[in-house]
Amino acid sequence: MNTLINALGVLLFAFGIAVSIALHEFGHLLTAKAFGMKVTRYFIGFGPKLFSFQKGETEYGLKAIPAGGFCEITGMTALEEVHPDDKPRAFYKQKVWKRVIVLSAGSITHFLLGFIILLILAMTLGLQNNKDLPVLAQVSDCVQDYTVPFDAPCPASAPSPAKNAGLKPGDRIVSIAGKPIATWTDMQKVTRDLSGPNEFKVVRDDKELTLTVDVPKVSRQVSDGKGHVEIKQVGAIGVIVQQTFVYGPVDAVPATLAFTGDMFVNTWKGLMRFPERIPAVVKAIGGGERDLDTPISVVGASRLGGDAAERGLWNFFILMLAGLNFFVGVFNLLPLLPLDGGHIAVNLYERVRDWIRKLRGKPAGAPVNYMRLLPLTYVVIFIGGAITLLTVTADIVNPIRLQ
Repeated sequence: MNTLINALGVLLFAFGIAVSIALHEFGHLLTAKAFGMKVTRYFIGFGPKLFSFQKGETEYGLKAIPAGGFCEITGMTALEEVHPDDKPRAFYKQKVWKRVIVLSAGSITHFLLGFIILLILAMTLGLQNNKDLPVLAQVSDCVQDYTVPFDAPCPASAPSPAKNAGLKPGDRIVSIAGKPIATWTDMQKVTRDLSGPNEFKVVRDDKELTLTVDVPKVSRQVSDGKGHVEIKQVGAIGVIVQQTFVYGPVDAVPATLAFTGDMFVNTWKGLMRFPERIPAVVKAIGGGERDLDTPISVVGASRLGGDAAERGLWNFFILMLAGLNFFVGVFNLLPLLPLDGGHIAVNLYERVRDWIRKLRGKPAGAPVNYMRLLPLTYVVIFIGGAITLLTVTADIVNPIRLQ
């Protein structure tokens, strides 16, 4: 049964990727048609054609290899031969701002899709506590040492300090013993060093309350951060952190916007660190331990989706799908041909160049000769293909899996 759920999860995640690709190309299609450009073909996939149909001047269809798609717009460059009747509608004949909108529409579609996915998540399963906020999800009935199973009944001799003090789920801790608390990690570090009665300030229903918690010392396993674990007497009060936050329709929008901003920052940081993580992928293919921080392909992402489905971690499943959309959207805007960002860079270069020429009393320059850019384009394609091959291979022979 678990294997079946895993397989269904893989297929569902792969379907989500296919839908994202289709919507990416649809973004190009929709904006191109809105500006009066001629779109001759809109296909999902590559390779042999499975089926297609004609509607107006555009052929819509599906191809055998679900690894991308394309939207064919007449006259993408001035080098393309265009029928005289179609020249006014050719892409290269349009104003630069229209061309940039059409080229960026695919990435914008990914960003919108990622935001909508997160918005739905915010109102259903909840957004992750990615800022490590010290908000209480649960107040335990007792505090016990590490030798007692987590689900063991509470003895009368080990009452919950937090519960006795009046702490409740939803409380946000703002200070402990006079020390400001910004994160759950701060709360744990401060509490571990305490014993006896201490002042806890919390925010509940937008009001600040001061509670006194009698902190006991219990035996716990503590890591030193270097892989070693030792038994120590630490302060504990019997509370569990809120892992996710569910929002109403009104609060969900600003919360999702803030969460989306954080994901964009993390996506950009991950993209900047992408090259330095490639050696770890090569090492993993050779049998080395697979670093959880190494890049993965759509194969690896789909397998993780299957693992998440098998364990019922739908929050993680949906969050990963949103993250994938943000990554593809940002990556596609990099100023490298043949990416959309490369074409945007060429069009903006022409606009700035012609503006400077105009100031100098010169006519507009000739369109950029894409043939001269082919060597650089081939280098980007080769590197991209090599990285794809490496990550797919690593995801097959030494995949990252949820434990």
